[in-house]
Amino acid sequence: MAKYIFVTGGVVSGLGKGITTASLGRLLKSRGLKVAAQKLDPYINVDPGTMNPYQHGEVFVTEDGAETDLDLGHYERFIDEDLNKYSNLTAGKVYWNVINKERKGEYLGETVQVIPHITNEIKKFIYRVGAKTGADIVITEIGGTTGDIESQPFLEAIRQIGLEVGRENALYIHVTLVPYLAGSNEHKTKPTQHSVKELQGMGINPDIIVLRCDRHLEAGTLDKISMFCNVKPDCVIENMTLPVLYEAPVMLEKANLSSIVCRQLNIEAPEADLSDWTAMLSKISSRKKHVNIGLVGKYVSLHDAYLSVTEALNHAGYELSSFIHITWIDSETLEKGDFESILRPLDGIIVPGGFGGRGIEGKITAAKFARENNVPYLGLCLGMQTAVIEFARNVCDMPGANSGEFDDVSPYKVIDFMPDQRGVVNKGGTLRLGSYPCKIVSGSMMAKCYGSEFISERHRHRYEFNNDYREEMESRGLLISGTSPDGRIVETVEIPNNDFFVGVQFHPEFKSRPNRPHPLFKGFVNAAIKYKEKRGDNNA
Repeated sequence: MAKYIFVTGGVVSGLGKGITTASLGRLLKSRGLKVAAQKLDPYINVDPGTMNPYQHGEVFVTEDGAETDLDLGHYERFIDEDLNKYSNLTAGKVYWNVINKERKGEYLGETVQVIPHITNEIKKFIYRVGAKTGADIVITEIGGTTGDIESQPFLEAIRQIGLEVGRENALYIHVTLVPYLAGSNEHKTKPTQHSVKELQGMGINPDIIVLRCDRHLEAGTLDKISMFCNVKPDCVIENMTLPVLYEAPVMLEKANLSSIVCRQLNIEAPEADLSDWTAMLSKISSRKKHVNIGLVGKYVSLHDAYLSVTEALNHAGYELSSFIHITWIDSETLEKGDFESILRPLDGIIVPGGFGGRGIEGKITAAKFARENNVPYLGLCLGMQTAVIEFARNVCDMPGANSGEFDDVSPYKVIDFMPDQRGVVNKGGTLRLGSYPCKIVSGSMMAKCYGSEFISERHRHRYEFNNDYREEMESRGLLISGTSPDGRIVETVEIPNNDFFVGVQFHPEFKSRPNRPHPLFKGFVNAAIKYKEKRGDNNA
């Protein structure tokens, strides 16, 4: 039977529950244990797919096409295991399932209540991930903060699981904040005490408390929290804010986190082998070069909206001994005036995915500048589509060329609905989602980056390259370098005359790892380094 670890948070949100969960997963995997991770989110949305990036951040897509919380990206990057539709559950999905069962008569006329029906649905989901994956340990992060009204059914469900599987098979970790007051020159433990008391009021006694702090905690502070929160002294663990988040597993292991977890769960496992991880951290600390990448998007004031993209850029930088300096460019600013002064200093331009017409002309401007000035360019999903629109307008003499998403009466809809998407009204879960195969043209930049004829990447989009314009664009110099295996769907485009100009319909950023950078991002960053050297730019 799998053993279960539950990670909750208190005091405030954004304390790093996801990084703690991901780090612990990495540590336990390094001990030879099979780990599965999942996130339970209390919001009523069925999934994050229709949520505003300004409110939620990035939507992370799994191999099987689930639209999930961005913390799952951390899980995959740290633990290096592909997650699935059983890895993210929202309150909306729970209530949706329960109401549908009630409508079908599956409860045989019972009065449907939060306990036991809602909590049973949550428990079934938690148990299922262990059964489906064969994991030794299932780590479940509970979103939100202890005390939130919407979190109560989830906390009640995990309390019941501890009773059902036995405390030797269930472990509770609580992540809290220990603020430092400069005026009195001391750390304050009262917020943690209150948070633990709130959790205990729900019937859950934490086994381990992880303390988020910006300064090292005094031994007396740790002892005080141990005593007042009824937790063993070595189970109170400091979690310092770090300059590089991938240092977190090593920091937590120095506090013996994985040994304590194995002791509490009565698991016999080898010592953690973090040699590969520490080798990767050594690469990070030995970086010497600097490269400036412009990220042209419409949600740039919230960097979490492009979290996997920025992490994939950093991963490539680690491998190529380079600091990646991202210039965040609101695409709307490129529509208003002197775009050259913004774009000229860049060593590379990346245009990530997105939806809606706001800022599109700015993205098209960025693609045009990169093409005409031989600046390394990587277009992801919408970034590929805007590159195709720009090429159609300015190379193929198609004035007014556009996407059907932005201009339904365009004379040249070079990007349009997928044929099976016409007439679709509901937006949630109706995109082309998940992993699809792609066949790569020999000799292309894609082939050089991947070193393979066939690849598989994750998608999240509704519009495609319009094959009606395929022959015309190819005759004008656009290389269609990747297609679906049957050749019907255009997956990637390139401009062979440029040193690096690649657009892909998929999202390669989701599969990048800190110790195994994605080949496409590695190729892009390497091209940016060479472009910088060719210009003779030695500035950071």
